[in-house]
Amino acid sequence: MASILRRVVVYGGKGALGSTCVNQFKSKNWWVASIDMKANENADANIIVNPSRDWVEQENDILSQIKSILQDEQVDGIICVAGGWAGGNAKNPDFIKNCDLMWKQSVWSSTIAASIASHYLKGEGFLVLTGAKAALEGTPGMIGYGMAKAAVHHLTKSLACKDSGLAPGTFVSAILPVTLDTPMNRKFMPKADTSKWTSLEFVSNLFWKWSQNEDRPANGSLVQLVTKDNETTLIVV
Repeated sequence: MASILRRVVVYGGKGALGSTCVNQFKSKNWWVASIDMKANENADANIIVNPSRDWVEQENDILSQIKSILQDEQVDGIICVAGGWAGGNAKNPDFIKNCDLMWKQSVWSSTIAASIASHYLKGEGFLVLTGAKAALEGTPGMIGYGMAKAAVHHLTKSLACKDSGLAPGTFVSAILPVTLDTPMNRKFMPKADTSKWTSLEFVSNLFWKWSQNEDRPANGSLVQLVTKDNETTLIVV
């Protein structure tokens, strides 16, 4: 591994956006590790998440696997695009179940990504998390989702502060998409106006630019991805 110059970890690397990110950085000759419940065959290394383990156990498992892979090396970037969606208000019979799922998918993954960063991210490296534009306001029809994403927004701002535990000079930001153009979203919303959906390639290209220190917003920024007529605009909150 000594001859490899740049390394990135993609948390959620087997999902639609995660796979696009893995391929993007691989195409630029980076070494890429994927963290997910299933392996990404295009990644250089895979860290497998056991969903039956609790929060602390998952962190221990993941850190142990990363240590055995990286040895004494560090990484240049960590991208967390793990997550999911579930709806429901407080009266929904699955309200607590869905809140629990959203917390696990978005908050567990984001905090474990932060823990990885505190151990293995180089100074001047980058950590990108995934929030949601909807969570800037109340989300009565999807309370668990909004609550979890709002927590990711807070985590992002906290990690960008002094004494957060990350190396000096670390760039931290969160993207706040509306709807991503994924196969699952097309399947479940076949009549939606996809011209308002953000392409996965746009997001992976944005991450690539940030990895090159291009067009980065201020540290700790929450960056809305607003797409109209297939054109995406970045709006810093």
